[in-house]
Amino acid sequence: MAITLKVTAKGQITLRKEVLNHLGVRPGDKLDIDLLTGGRMQLRPKRGNSAASVFGILARPGTPKLSIEEINEFAAAGWAGEK
Repeated sequence: MAITLKVTAKGQITLRKEVLNHLGVRPGDKLDIDLLTGGRMQLRPKRGNSAASVFGILARPGTPKLSIEEINEFAAAGWAGEK
């Protein structure tokens, strides 16, 4: 299925929602474009670490989960040199 896009006076295009869904990208994601011979290009999502991917990175199985209040208490104690 061919999808036709219009180029604006500023040289920009808007990718339609169906294209974004096909690529699996959402607002804020980045895209990589490879320029190929014959005036062609290849468009693909830039895979990397999104902000969401860092959540839980420091989690250790078997350790208790702390509330934000407990985390703040530990941080304050650390800054005060108590721990």
